[in-house]
Amino acid sequence: MDITIYTDGAAQGNPGRGGYGIVLMSGKYYKEASEGFRLTTNNRMELLAVIVALEMLKKPNLKVTVYSDSKYVVDAVEKGWVFGWIKKNFKGKKNPDLWRRFLQIYNSHSVKFVWVKGHAGNKYNEVCDQLAVNAASQQELLIDSGYENAV
Repeated sequence: MDITIYTDGAAQGNPGRGGYGIVLMSGKYYKEASEGFRLTTNNRMELLAVIVALEMLKKPNLKVTVYSDSKYVVDAVEKGWVFGWIKKNFKGKKNPDLWRRFLQIYNSHSVKFVWVKGHAGNKYNEVCDQLAVNAASQQELLIDSGYENAV
């Protein structure tokens, strides 16, 4: 079974209020998800969107294509940077808590990343962006403890 995932993250100010949006698709299956945080960064939301989307998958060893407008996330994985960061224990790298969490779920599937240009009319990227912005605009926001505890 092939899974298609679109993700996007947004921050109002960087750092500031933030959120992520996810669209999961497989055959007739379609699901949207989002959450907002009171203080975070855009890159954290971009990465967290991918993590949460992968964690939502119920079966292991799925073939997954993730579409993201985040060069930070796509390049870190597709160019293999994150695997070098592991060897250096993420020394000098931002968001090690999220990268470690990502690697735990990433290895459960066959994941390919595709970069898409943001705000360029890609239907599902636009849906994810709106979900992320709406999530960041909610009254009740979650605490990004990985960020807040690190600053």
